[in-house]
Amino acid sequence: MKNTVATMLKQKQSGEKITMLTAYDYTTAKIQDECGVNSILVGDSLGMTMLGYDTTLPVTMDDMIHHTKAVARGAVNAFVVADMPFMSYQASIYDAVVNAGRLIKEGGAAAVKLEGGAEVCEQIRAIVDSSIPVVAHLGLTPQSVNAFGGFKVQGKTYDKARKIVEDALKIQEAGACAVVLECVPAKLAEIISHKLVIPTIGIGAGNGCDGQVLVYQDMLGLTTGHTPKFAKIFADAGEVFRKGFTAYIEETKNGVFPAEEHTFSIDDEIIEKLEEELK
Repeated sequence: MKNTVATMLKQKQSGEKITMLTAYDYTTAKIQDECGVNSILVGDSLGMTMLGYDTTLPVTMDDMIHHTKAVARGAVNAFVVADMPFMSYQASIYDAVVNAGRLIKEGGAAAVKLEGGAEVCEQIRAIVDSSIPVVAHLGLTPQSVNAFGGFKVQGKTYDKARKIVEDALKIQEAGACAVVLECVPAKLAEIISHKLVIPTIGIGAGNGCDGQVLVYQDMLGLTTGHTPKFAKIFADAGEVFRKGFTAYIEETKNGVFPAEEHTFSIDDEIIEKLEEELK
């Protein structure tokens, strides 16, 4: 069944958890879709997972459109959400609408995601008024990493927790169809989830959210370096990759690969004739 804004809202209302994973290419998206994931997020996390940047800040609109196109081709039933990269929506409402439109029209996404609370409500309204669904993002918003002073849990004091609750209500009123809650205390995320009509998607926000999202490299053991506390490794694909790459290198160097069964034959008479002519 095709996943949409409406089906995710029904999942929240019925208590059925929403599943979301990141993907950045056709093959991964196709496999995730075939497994039945509800939603695929083409995150600007691709800056770190696919392009090797230290943060998401260098990611461009062209980067996002390129990867979203690939994911959209692989996702038949999953609801594809594309991140709006840093400075693609903050400067003006006009920029926000135009760039959101590009992710839908050129990228093939079904919705866009942007970070922030009250300060981006006007952008959310304008994008939604253009018939584009918007997923909001509160808590640890990676595009604000410099303002936060690093990747830190958000909402641990009363004032900051209250601000996240207020922002959640404001972005819902502005028209957001869902909100990602990243790295906020589990009990705070649960309060927000009960308070909102729209679904909450947690990442490092506990089990009280209406759904969960993970970066697929984290949950498959493909992350090099630090793995976030909230990222459970469901399958160690990284080890499988390493074994495969190592075996290939060894067999190729030793002349074991390719073996006869991996090659194509030709009539011996043709070879003999060629060799005779080339003498």
